[in-house]
Amino acid sequence: MLSVTPATSLQGCTNLKLRQLTRRVSQLYDVELAQSGLKTTQYSLLSHIVKLGPIRPGDLAQAMKMEASTLTRNLKPLLSAGWAQLEAGADGRSRLITVTPAGREKRQDAQRHWKAAQTGLNARLGMPRMLALHALIDEALVLLAEPAIGDGDE
Repeated sequence: MLSVTPATSLQGCTNLKLRQLTRRVSQLYDVELAQSGLKTTQYSLLSHIVKLGPIRPGDLAQAMKMEASTLTRNLKPLLSAGWAQLEAGADGRSRLITVTPAGREKRQDAQRHWKAAQTGLNARLGMPRMLALHALIDEALVLLAEPAIGDGDE
């Protein structure tokens, strides 16, 4: 593992480095998931609908930490393929996203490919590095979700 001392200074842009990493990881998953006919974004969305549905679009967007417009755009192919559907909610104005039987089948098939991608990534990076990466990401998400010091209404 890489050891960082306090005297070490950052080299390069953190945003760029994170984007490069996520693009590389996404490529690995995309190659594997393509065998099921899904993109990584579609698999993730379908999985969330299976786990959380029926669910209102706004609640799903919030759970996935994405903008409502991005959810709408990403949901269209799932609706068109018949893997998900929009149903009437509790009142006439609300809608619920649900998974269809075909969507459950598609997700189950894609899940095998997702597991292969996950196992491959774990093997390439090694479990100690993967555990450290997950811990660091989880910690960073919590820290970035909190308001910065001085951001409150005082």
